[in-house]
Amino acid sequence: MTKENICIVYGGKSAEHDVSILTAQSVINAMDKEKYAIDIIYITNDGEWIKGQPISGPIEDAEVLRLTKSDDAPITHLLRQAVNGGTYDTIFPLLHGPNGEDGTIQGLFEVLDLPYVGNGVLSASSSMDKLVMKQLFANRGLPQLPYVSFLRSEFEKYRSNIIELVNTKLQYPVFVKPANLGSSVGISKCTNKEELIKGIEEALQFDRKLVVEQGIEAREIEVAVLGNDNPETTLPGEVVKDVSFYDYKAKYKDGNVKLQIPADIPSEVAETLRNMAVEAFKATDCSGLVRADFFVTEDHTIYINETNAMPGFTKFSMYPLLWQNMGVSYSELITRLIELSKERYADKKKIKYKMD
Repeated sequence: MTKENICIVYGGKSAEHDVSILTAQSVINAMDKEKYAIDIIYITNDGEWIKGQPISGPIEDAEVLRLTKSDDAPITHLLRQAVNGGTYDTIFPLLHGPNGEDGTIQGLFEVLDLPYVGNGVLSASSSMDKLVMKQLFANRGLPQLPYVSFLRSEFEKYRSNIIELVNTKLQYPVFVKPANLGSSVGISKCTNKEELIKGIEEALQFDRKLVVEQGIEAREIEVAVLGNDNPETTLPGEVVKDVSFYDYKAKYKDGNVKLQIPADIPSEVAETLRNMAVEAFKATDCSGLVRADFFVTEDHTIYINETNAMPGFTKFSMYPLLWQNMGVSYSELITRLIELSKERYADKKKIKYKMD
């Protein structure tokens, strides 16, 4: 059987660089080596692209994926070779954060006419930008919590006005978030004005645009979506926290969270969440995969929090575990994502780019 050639792209110039390496290790180890020939491209913290040796076995230590400078041809040349020679059946970008899941690398693949796994330019960029995402959700009629958004330049000029606006429009606690980061990087829970100012100053280290959201007493429920034009959803799962805020440290270092799958909620609430997840998927024109995150209050009022166009994807992350609960193994999920990428690429090839 002829193997399909898949290229894993990981690392990235992002605060979530290390998470991406762990994701790459997990995906590579789960891929069917009888079905796929696997190449890897590592993007360093400085943005250098390095092509590694083909992978034919398991990766025991993720650190071996942290490649050093090689004498390979420039990566743009390698990718163009892939286009002209049909080297890769698809590219599998396992990148989190800026330059990875924000539409930028997707744009590169589009220009080079390469098939790739996951969301396209528009859906990736709009899902990455929390403010744009909220505006698209509002247009779709999805319920959300109140928020305030502003730029770094605005905060520098109108600091006291913005603090006053937050204190007037929202109630503590509030959450300060960089608009264009995931994995809870740079996010702070603030219970007073002093913490708010500190949280804003910290978040501005990661992005020029911030969103300050109303906090709420609610359960955090998530739904996984898979597909292209006709997406499927999982039963909801719940993030159960032993800490007051599920931040980056709690997620990836302390392990102070557990995932309850499926979530213990009434069936009608679960069905509503699944329907809303599809609406959110369509609101940002998604394809491949999305994790939709919701808040559910004690009286079962639902608010959408966000969608994640490249959710955590290690074997123990919520997205794969939600599908595992539906009978789809991690390895099978990877295969389905690769097939969906080829399906979308073939569909795009039907588009005419010039008149007869």
